[in-house]
Amino acid sequence: MKQAIRIGDYLVGADAAPFIIAELSGNHSQDYALAEKMVDAAADAGAHAVKLQTYTADSMTLDVDSADFVIGESDSLWAGEKLHSLYQKAATPYEWHKALFERAGARGMVAFSSPFDTHAVDFLDDLDVPCFKIASFELTDLPLVAHAAKKGKPLIMSTGMASLREIEEAVQCARNNGCSDIILLKCTSTYPAEPNNTNLATIPNMRAAFDCQVGLSDHSGGIGVAVASVALGASVIEKHFVLDRNAGGVDAAFSLEPSELTSLVTETRRAWQAMGEVRYGGSQAEATAKQYRRSIYVSENVRAGEELSESNLKIVRPAFGLAPRHWQEVIGKVASKDLSKGTALRWEHLSS
Repeated sequence: MKQAIRIGDYLVGADAAPFIIAELSGNHSQDYALAEKMVDAAADAGAHAVKLQTYTADSMTLDVDSADFVIGESDSLWAGEKLHSLYQKAATPYEWHKALFERAGARGMVAFSSPFDTHAVDFLDDLDVPCFKIASFELTDLPLVAHAAKKGKPLIMSTGMASLREIEEAVQCARNNGCSDIILLKCTSTYPAEPNNTNLATIPNMRAAFDCQVGLSDHSGGIGVAVASVALGASVIEKHFVLDRNAGGVDAAFSLEPSELTSLVTETRRAWQAMGEVRYGGSQAEATAKQYRRSIYVSENVRAGEELSESNLKIVRPAFGLAPRHWQEVIGKVASKDLSKGTALRWEHLSS
């Protein structure tokens, strides 16, 4: 498996800290000034990338009134919404993209987007994005995957509710059309997602099955699920972002606020650093701590020739004396010299 994929100035892979993507989605509420503040806040929080969504209501769905085009799930955040009107108010205007991408770049972040049709792919390619993100609901749109793959840039693809076969078809489609740099994101397509539906154990299985980098697109609350995913090998974490959940935004309910995004960056890096390697016996950093183990010490003054026993020896900290495993060997032996209380017992202190 390719160990690292370059996205802009960042390397994505096992040897790099998790690549953190702040998804702006429609939480800007079509207020450009708010979108700028979100980009700045994501940079201040330490995110490595910001991501937009590139579509229009007409490129997403049809403007008709039949039940097919209304969200019917009663437990959905958008229950009863007409699809066309929902996408209309959540869309990021095309004319914003260039300026927001430039603002992100000026703040040291990578900026890219999820295209939802081939025209959006071409539009983003003209803006020289470093990669494309295929959303989970579009994973089965193989013509879209193929068109993006032909641009010769890395593809990040969310898997959502896709079956193993559907993921295989999308990966093969990308590879057949010239894309070898593929990152799959484990994703649960419920909004918000519950931890018990997240199934992070899929991450190492997905990496082995498709021989590519794997990460997490996380719609659950908080950062716990994302941090846990790093221990299973996630090299990319995508989370929706909002300045203030209470102020609203189409995805605000499952989005991170700035302080939480800061914690996500910090804690996923710590989780990655903590993985290390298989090691027993302590690390170099622990070497000095070994002195605070226990060892055998003289607990009462002992005269030369006196028998050593539980009344004048004790196993205590620190560890400058004989190790506790020698306890039965020294009990009953005779002192070779006078030993004062607090002496770390050594073999030369015993008569032969």
